[in-house]
Amino acid sequence: MQKIAVVGAGRIGTTIASMLAHTGDYHVHVLDPHDQALAALPKHAAIVPVQLTPQMEGADLAALLAGSFALLSAAPFHQMQRWAQAAVAVGAHYLDLTEDIQSTQAIAALSQQASTALIPQCGLAPGFVSIAAHHLCQAFDALDTVHLRVGALPRCADNSLGYQLSWSTEGVINEYCQPCEAIVDGQRQSLPALQGLERLRVLGQDYEAFNTSGGVGSLVQSLAGQVRELNYKTLRYPGHAERMRFLLDELRLRDQRALLRQILEQALPATEQDVVVIFISVSGQQGGRLLQRHYAQEIYGTTLHGRAISAIQNSTASSICAVLDLLAQGQLPQSGWVRQEAIALPLFLANRFGAVYAPKVDCAHSANVADPAHFRSL
Repeated sequence: MQKIAVVGAGRIGTTIASMLAHTGDYHVHVLDPHDQALAALPKHAAIVPVQLTPQMEGADLAALLAGSFALLSAAPFHQMQRWAQAAVAVGAHYLDLTEDIQSTQAIAALSQQASTALIPQCGLAPGFVSIAAHHLCQAFDALDTVHLRVGALPRCADNSLGYQLSWSTEGVINEYCQPCEAIVDGQRQSLPALQGLERLRVLGQDYEAFNTSGGVGSLVQSLAGQVRELNYKTLRYPGHAERMRFLLDELRLRDQRALLRQILEQALPATEQDVVVIFISVSGQQGGRLLQRHYAQEIYGTTLHGRAISAIQNSTASSICAVLDLLAQGQLPQSGWVRQEAIALPLFLANRFGAVYAPKVDCAHSANVADPAHFRSL
């Protein structure tokens, strides 16, 4: 049984711990500074709550992590570099869920001196979408466009933002404020968040999409020189971007992010009745003609070992657990920086955790979804 350290006893960290513990293959130590969060963890022999203190650094932290096969960080994005360094110091593999570009760049640099694997961005977006998009790209003789569109949305939106809280408020604000990496006319560029507004329909529902930071992951580096256009945009219900621009720019809350977070968390209720919507579109030359292929999927919440979990918990925790599983099985590189797109989609979908992403219908014949058999045939 492998010892795993999970940092963060929030909704995602708790879901990760429960998923791993119930396999019988992992013994999970959940690290968090908050008594209340640790007390709420599922009661399971393979889940061990561990309280962190502000003074816990160096030797104390190393002793806590000693013997860990891997450290999985579900902490806020600005803490990721610290936990990556701690994992490297004790010789543990490192995985996280960050969408923050600066954090990922720091971890990539750290990987050059690591004897273990450092795998950031193991969630939904960045994460799974890079794996699926890269797989779709392999079918083409030459690429033209790669578009990634993802949204974590309330199923029933009854406010003017068309939004409820289902994910880290701090993380959402960061995505709305930071520059967005993209490829435009074959050149890497940095685009402003909340711009590039477009309307589209996915699986019968109308959405808007706009630039947000981090979701493209490392695809910009991996596909540089191969594609004319590559971008990532967040899906929201129509009207959301305009209202967020009012808050961030006209009310100048971009410069007061702590206040904006307080306003949103006081005004917007959280929801567990959410849906994750994924739409990936790749076009290019195949057999002498311009062709387009899609992946589209909706993921919902479920019940996990007697506890209800939301769609964002289900999709995010399943993704990082699948990557850990593949790493533990020796199917991924065991050292250095491992990009998400280096993970083979058929392996991911065949995994006991990754199966949540397996699409149901072949988009080439009936709808905008390609099933696992179609993916494996490419």
